[in-house]
Parts: sequence; structure tokens; C-alpha cells
Amino acid sequence: MNIILKSAEQLEKMRIAGKLAADVLVMLEPFVVPGVTTEELNQKAHDYMVNVQNTIPATLGYHGFPKSICTSINQVVCHGIPADKKLKKGDIINIDVTVIKDGYYGDTSRMFEVGEIAPFASRLCKIAHECLWLGIQQVRPKATLYDVALAIQTHAEANHCSVVREYCGHGIGEDFHEDPQVLHYASPDLKRVVFKPGMTFTIEPMINLGKPEVKLLGDNWTVVTRDRSLSAQWEHTLAVTETGFEIFTLRPGEQPII
Repeated sequence: MNIILKSAEQLEKMRIAGKLAADVLVMLEPFVVPGVTTEELNQKAHDYMVNVQNTIPATLGYHGFPKSICTSINQVVCHGIPADKKLKKGDIINIDVTVIKDGYYGDTSRMFEVGEIAPFASRLCKIAHECLWLGIQQVRPKATLYDVALAIQTHAEANHCSVVREYCGHGIGEDFHEDPQVLHYASPDLKRVVFKPGMTFTIEPMINLGKPEVKLLGDNWTVVTRDRSLSAQWEHTLAVTETGFEIFTLRPGEQPII
């Protein structure tokens, strides 16, 4: 495993890239309404990244992915491809944004509620958000990835939800996906990854209302829950500091919810 510890100069570049990724989600928020298509959201995000921010949409062309953001609706766990499908009242949608700025990646996602949604859907989004923050709050020097995963899994399962195992967070920096893999369930192997200042990675738990099993659709990108239950995900990019953590992708006014 080759975990790259970032220098102060590299961390500053990641700080900038992370803020820009967060800004895309802030820009999109007013447009996530019933009747909008995910392709329209993709085009707004693409234009904003390229023409306003002067960033590169990291997902566009990544291993053949055809769009500039991922839009994952309801039972879609991750990697949903924007298309002509219109959002409708009651939908929940994860929008995942990754930008490249000056050679460094910023990666973040959040859930949006489309109009008034069912209480169980709102509860799932809240639990998934809490899982993210509980995971983040374990990060400090000498703690381990196991601590993060255990906090996430414990909270999800205490609330009768499940954690997706096939997809995970990841190291990030000059590459989109670096070591380590950040699993969100308590695999004993994670105890070997001890946090050190300068480590940078994403935490992005995918939490299902039903069972944890997923399947990949025929487009080879879209991942859905096998039992068609709802899924929710939130993601931040962060660094280990001398005393704890720094989140690069915080949105203005965002506060820990735990």
C-alpha cells in the first residue's frame, strides 16, 4: 500500500480544489426541483466548472464515464448517469461532484430531497449524513480506518439500515483514487491503516434502507440496491492534521450534525 503524505503546498492545492467542488453543489441546489432532468443538472454543473471555475470535471471520460457529475436517484447507490429522466416530488438524489484544479482533485457529494418526501426517505438521508460525520470525527493521528468504519457501521445498523460493502472511499490527491481504500464496515484489516498527518482521503458511506447487497446495471456504471430499497450517501474529502482533521469540501455554513 502506497499512502502518499501531502506537503503543506499540496494540502493548500487540495484545499482549493475541495472548496471548488463544494461550490458546485451549492450552485446546483436551487435547480434540484421537480421537473428538472438530471442531464440539465449535469449541463449546469459542467458549464459552471469549465467556464466559471476553470476546473476540469474529473468524471467526464474517466474510464469512459460519459458525464461531468453522477446523479443517483432513490434506489441508485452510486455512479448514476445523468439523462433525460425528470426528477419528481418525493425523489431523493445524490449528486457527486469531483473537480480537478491545478492538478489536484476535490471530491464531494450530498443528498437532495426533491419537494416533500416520505418520512422514511428523510430519515434515511439523515442517518446516512450522521454516519458520515460520525466517521469523520474518528479521524486523528494514531487512530485507524477501523475506527471510522466501526462508527459508521454501528450507527447504520443501530438504526436498522445497512452499509454497502462493494464500494468505498479512497485516498485522493494528484490522482482521483489513491491508497488507502476507505471501507465503511468494520473489516479487521483496516486496523493496519494508522492515521498520520498529511494523509488525504474521502469518507463516503452508502447506506441502504434495506439489505446491503447491490448490483451493477447493464451500462456498467449504475449501481442499484438489489432489493430496490432506497440508498443515501454523503461524501467529504479531508486530511489528517497534527491534532485531528481538516475537511476540504465543507459548504458555507455547514456544521457537523452529530
